[in-house]
Amino acid sequence: MSRTNFDQLLEAGVHFGHLKRKWNPAMAPYIFMERNGIHIIDLHKTVAKVDEAAEALKGIAKAGKKILFVATKKQAKETVAQLATSVNMPYVIERWPGGMLTNFPTIRKAVKKMTTIDKMQTDGTFNNLSKREKLQVTRQRAKLEKNLGSIADLNRLPSALFVVDVMKEQIAVLEAIKLGIPIFAMVDTNSNPDLVDYLIPANDDASKSIEVILSTMCAAIQEGLEERKVEKADSAAAADQEDGEDAPVKRERRGKVKKELIHKDDAEAIKAKVASKYVKNEDED
Repeated sequence: MSRTNFDQLLEAGVHFGHLKRKWNPAMAPYIFMERNGIHIIDLHKTVAKVDEAAEALKGIAKAGKKILFVATKKQAKETVAQLATSVNMPYVIERWPGGMLTNFPTIRKAVKKMTTIDKMQTDGTFNNLSKREKLQVTRQRAKLEKNLGSIADLNRLPSALFVVDVMKEQIAVLEAIKLGIPIFAMVDTNSNPDLVDYLIPANDDASKSIEVILSTMCAAIQEGLEERKVEKADSAAAADQEDGEDAPVKRERRGKVKKELIHKDDAEAIKAKVASKYVKNEDED
C-alpha cells in the first residue's frame, strides 16, 4: 500500500512544475505534459518515488542514525522546523553555514560556544561581566541559537540529508556529495535530478506541496524510531530472561567490562603510538 495517493498529491498542487523555458532536460522522465507553458509532473511517478524514499528514511531512523533537513526558503521554514522537531531530527532553516559538513569540527566548536555561554549564566560568571560585555555575549548567544540551535544535538555528521529545492541549497548538496552522504530531495522541473540519490519529483515552491511530502517522510521516520524502540525493549527483555533474577546486576557488570575494554584498547593504542615514534627517532639517529 502506498504512503500517498494521486488525489492527495493533486490537491496539494504537487504536480505544478516550472515554466517550460526554465526546465532541466534531465527531468524529462518525470514530466507528464505541458499546459499553458508550464510543465506538469507525473504524479504516478511521484507516488512511487515517495514510497522509495520513505522506506529508505525509515531504515536510517531504525538504525538510530540522524537525518538533516535543509530548507532555507520562506515557504518551507515553518513546516520543516515543526516536522523535523516532531521526530527529533536536526534541521537548517536559516542561512546554510558554509562548510557545515566539510568543516564539521569548526561548526561543533561554535555549538559548544553556546554551551559555554549557558554555563556562564548558571555558574554566576555572567553576573561578573560589565554591562557592555553582557550585551555582547547575549547577542552572540542569540546569533548562534538562530543559526545553529537546531543542530545542537548533532554530534557527528548526519547519515542523510533531506533537501527542499536542490538549486537553492546547492552548497549543502555539493558538500554532501563530496562526503558521500546520501541526499533525499524534492526535485522540481528546473533542477538536476542527477545530484540526488533519492529524488521526489514535486513542486518545491508551494507550502502545501512541501507539507504533504515532508509529512509522509516524517511519518516513515517515526515508524523507524518506534520499531527501533520495540526491538531494543525486546532484546533487553530477552537478556533479562536469560540472566534471571540477577539481570540488572549482570547488565551493570557487562557495562563496566565494556568500558574497561574500551579504556584498555585506548591504552594499547597510545602505547603503540609511542613505540612507533620511539622506533622512528632511533632510525633517524
